[in-house]
Formats: sequence, structure tokens, C-alpha cells
Amino acid sequence: MEEGLRERTRRAVRAELAEVAIGLFVRQGFDDTTVEDIARAAGMTKRSFFRYFPTKEDVVFDGVDLTGEKVVGDIAARPAEEDPWDSLHHVLRAWQEEIHASEQVLATLRLIEATPALVGRLHQRRAEWRRRVSEALQSRPGAGIDAFTADLLTNAATAVLDAVSSQWVRSNGHANRSALLEQGFTQVHLRLNLRQV
Repeated sequence: MEEGLRERTRRAVRAELAEVAIGLFVRQGFDDTTVEDIARAAGMTKRSFFRYFPTKEDVVFDGVDLTGEKVVGDIAARPAEEDPWDSLHHVLRAWQEEIHASEQVLATLRLIEATPALVGRLHQRRAEWRRRVSEALQSRPGAGIDAFTADLLTNAATAVLDAVSSQWVRSNGHANRSALLEQGFTQVHLRLNLRQV
């Protein structure tokens, strides 16, 4: 119980730091904002900041990382008899509704797109996330899916997510992410079925 409370407190502080940092990055620019700036704005020391994040780049991806862990866990928990594509669809649809309804997410995505160092870090994190999702698809008891197929489906689902995010940012956050996700999954599914005929 105590460990759970400690972890929740730690996550709350991390979330607050991330919110403060994103606000500073948007106003001052990522490169012109220092760890000292973030720590000062959050009312803590630079040393305290590093207890929560190894670098200022990591603070940008805090919410993404937490959600990524949840997605991997949710996919692994889907019923073994469920089609892997349906599992990805179900979990990612719930994820879209949960995380992408905030202005901070839009600001974060714009910040990443405008900062080459963050784009590179995003690609690294997405590659790791795709690997873990693929493994989660395979790990479901009785799932019977090989590594190649799991990778293929995971990469297809990721392509849908990337297209949805790009369109959402282009629309200044006005596009309906859930509707775009449904459209993307349906189109990919139809094309996969056409290729099989």
C-alpha cells in the first residue's frame, strides 16, 4: 500500500513537471529552455528535477511513455481467441479517447515536430514501443501468432496512428481522432482483405 502511494505521488510530480516543462518549451523554445528554468518554475532544485527525469528530452515524453506501458499491458490482456488486428483496434481506440483530448498533447506533438532532437528521440521510442506491442500480441496464451505477422500488424497499426496524429495536428486539434482512427483501421483492413483475394 505504501509503495503504491509512493509511486502515485512520484507520477503526480512527474506529470506536474511535464506540464510546467511543456509550457516553457512552447513559450521559450525547447533549445532555449534549461533544466534550471524548469526546476525553478516547478519550485524545486535542479538536483530534484534529475530524480524524476534523466534529461529534459525525457520530460517531453512522460505522458507518452506511461500510455505506452498501458497499451502494451492492455494488448497482452486481450482474449487469446480474439483476432490480433481486432485486439490492436480495440486497445488503440480506447487509448485515443483517453489521451488525445487535451491541449497539452497537441502542444507536445507540435513541439516534437518542430524540434529535430525530439523527432529523433520519438523515432527511438516508437521503435521500442512497436517491439513491445508485437511481443504482447504474441504473448497472449494460445494466440498462435508468429513474430513476422505480429510485427506486420503492429507496424500497420502504427502507420494508422501516425496518419491520425498528422491529420489532427494539421487541423489544429479540431479533427475527430476517434473517427480518423476508425477510418484508418477500416481502410487498412479492407486493403489487407483485397490482397488476400
